[in-house]
Amino acid sequence: MLRIVGINIPENKRIEVALTYVYGVGPTLSKNILTKAGIDFNIRTKDLNDNQIAKLRELIEGGQYKIEGDLRREKMMNIKRLKEIGCYRGTRHIKGLPVRGQNTKTNNRTVRGNQRKTVGSGRKKSSEKT
Repeated sequence: MLRIVGINIPENKRIEVALTYVYGVGPTLSKNILTKAGIDFNIRTKDLNDNQIAKLRELIEGGQYKIEGDLRREKMMNIKRLKEIGCYRGTRHIKGLPVRGQNTKTNNRTVRGNQRKTVGSGRKKSSEKT
């Protein structure tokens, strides 16, 4: 089992897709990494040889890209900064509401804690035939 940055990479997927299991590595970055390493996009993870695995580890863990812990930490610090300065986006984060201008009148009920259950007409069906 291939393990990069503390993440188990699935063996039966194409390496292009398997690298996206690492937080911060999307399809585009995955292609860039594989191009730099000189690895075919369509090869399965289990078919990689030791040299290819070493190249992948070197490129990903080399510190060139922000991934996993560093990226999560940076993201949390950005949100913390918005909260501390008291801007609109920060207050939306604090309240747990949508930050990017989405409509909240009809959507986001569960986020606001306003879960409505669907109710029938209120009329009970009679059990006897007339």
